[in-house]
Amino acid sequence: MHTTIVRPALQLVKTDEVSRVIGPLGTPITLDDLPPPEISRWVIRRKAEVVAAVNGGLLTIDEVLARYGLTLEEFVSWQRGFERSGMRGLRTTKTQQYRTRYTRQMTYHVNAT
Repeated sequence: MHTTIVRPALQLVKTDEVSRVIGPLGTPITLDDLPPPEISRWVIRRKAEVVAAVNGGLLTIDEVLARYGLTLEEFVSWQRGFERSGMRGLRTTKTQQYRTRYTRQMTYHVNAT
């Protein structure tokens, strides 16, 4: 008998009244825990919480874009940075360094084949 265990990176938990996802720090996040819509300072934890909310199904990308006034490109860069490097990938001061590293890695893999 072969059993496959699938463990999602973010778990969506639905109850009658509250929807929540497990956030980047391992704690549950509800809509009330997300940054307020008028936020102007985006620290990496807040970005990671919004990415977790979308990845877990708490909010759609369209809802995030409307709620926070983000562009699709900006949000997708957060998702990509988080997927590649975790919370460190969301640092604005390191974004160019991470992009350069992954571009080099992808170039190496393409040239190596």
